[in-house]
Amino acid sequence: MNNLKKIGLSALAGSLVAFSAQAGSLTASGSASLTFSNADDKSLTHEGNQFTMGDSITFAGSGEMDNGMTISVSYELDGDAADTGSEFDSHSMTLDTNGFGTITFAGHGGDSAMSKIDDVTPNAYEESWDIVTGADTNMVNGLSGNNMFTYKSESIGGATFTVAYLNASDAITDVSYMDMAVEVKPEMVDGLTLGYGMGETEETTGTVIDDQTMYAKYVYGSFTVGYQQSESDGSASSSDLTNTMMGVSYAVTDNLTIAYNQSTQDIGSDSDDQEATGISASYTQGGITIGGAMNEVDNVGFDATSDLEGYEFNIAFAF
Repeated sequence: MNNLKKIGLSALAGSLVAFSAQAGSLTASGSASLTFSNADDKSLTHEGNQFTMGDSITFAGSGEMDNGMTISVSYELDGDAADTGSEFDSHSMTLDTNGFGTITFAGHGGDSAMSKIDDVTPNAYEESWDIVTGADTNMVNGLSGNNMFTYKSESIGGATFTVAYLNASDAITDVSYMDMAVEVKPEMVDGLTLGYGMGETEETTGTVIDDQTMYAKYVYGSFTVGYQQSESDGSASSSDLTNTMMGVSYAVTDNLTIAYNQSTQDIGSDSDDQEATGISASYTQGGITIGGAMNEVDNVGFDATSDLEGYEFNIAFAF
């Protein structure tokens, strides 16, 4: 009996070893980065130390199946300030269907079709409405959340389609959410990109909000110009939002890019539009990237008494 047990245990151990040998491997990537920022909220309290160090490592792996499809997975380990300690943050798995597009399930940190294109006008570091405290709260960007599915098609005559689905969750939305977007790069006009996205949110049952955006970008030599307009139609005209963005970037050299951006946010309930302008630049040499932006926003949150400026600079060393 003891011999039989030993044989059984040996067979079990052998099968476990054989199984673990089939497991995939993950590669780790990251960078050493240092950021200095000032959001200029004009508070009376001291802003404290404005230097921060990057604390993110991404683990990624992929493998091809017998049917030719590829499955990949990504996990980000970082110390999010909103959490009690370091943990896996953004994580997702993607199935490449080998000719029929990709399907991604984002357990955390994913973008929906609309949120991914909230502002696609060209910049060298950040958008004109970013960095300054409170200036990003009225962007038309649909809805996104944890445990979301996203499908992206292959290019069909220069057009790609994206569809996102988020199941109902009391923490995010009362009703399941779906949005879509299409981007077209006409083969007859080199350098031109056109896009459109739409979604209908119902975060609270009975309160429907229709979001839509459209944009155009054009690359000519070292210049890239872009224009985008987004609208959000709420249950009353007083809550209707309109975002207008434009930007131009110039590749001075293969390593240096500079950009200028501006945006306007208008809401039906207030005559004071939020207006933002920003300049940004980035420089890459080998494994070193230096970037930064200086933004100025008038009437932050549609408040005529709130005109703020903000800036941010970053240096990163890839390894």
